Amino acid sequence: MQIKDSVVFITGANRGLGLAFARAALAAGAKKVYAAARDPNGVTLPGVVPIALDVTRPEQAEAAARECGDVNLLVNNAGISRGVSLFGTDDAFEKTRAEFETNFFGPWALSRAFAPVLAANGGGAIINVLSILSWLTLPGAAGYSASKSATWSLSNALRSALRAQGTQVLSLHVAFMDTDMTSGIPGPKASPDDVVKKTFEALEAGKFEVLADPLTQQVKAGLSAELPPYAVERGG
Repeated sequence: MQIKDSVVFITGANRGLGLAFARAALAAGAKKVYAAARDPNGVTLPGVVPIALDVTRPEQAEAAARECGDVNLLVNNAGISRGVSLFGTDDAFEKTRAEFETNFFGPWALSRAFAPVLAANGGGAIINVLSILSWLTLPGAAGYSASKSATWSLSNALRSALRAQGTQVLSLHVAFMDTDMTSGIPGPKASPDDVVKKTFEALEAGKFEVLADPLTQQVKAGLSAELPPYAVERGG
């Protein structure tokens, strides 16, 4: 599908990668961009339509789909990381459940709610923002990694389930980006604007997956190795 003249719905659009998606969609000629966030007052980008949405509340996802019946591109971008290790603090289960509610159940609820809308508008597309941690697990991000791995599987299931109605499902995998979530992590980081550019190019080319940076490409290529990246000991 083409971004020009599309109607785009972006979750977590008030900052970071979500904001970059909104800017790029407007620049590419999208007819309308819905910018969803828990607090729509935090959406300040001119030209978008702010929408109040907590992705952990399926009833709010359904209400958004009823309100925004002209959407033909859904971007499931909202995500959280709570820094959970397997044998960490007593609240590890609670934090991981919160990560799954946002990172896994959120995209599932939005995709379920908007699937009929996309079908009515010609099929359209869904972009799910995943991570290099769909395939790797860092010691201090076990819950986040598990949630992204689950959402990779969800994306593959959605692709199969929605193929008949002509809905394209694109998975975006990326390592560290220059956003608030990674502000305390040292090392090189991808530009959100560059990541969005590659994602929209892949979408318009009809692809099913984006590996947005060299490290992610390296990890994906190594999954079939005798010693795959997820089996290598990592510090942290």
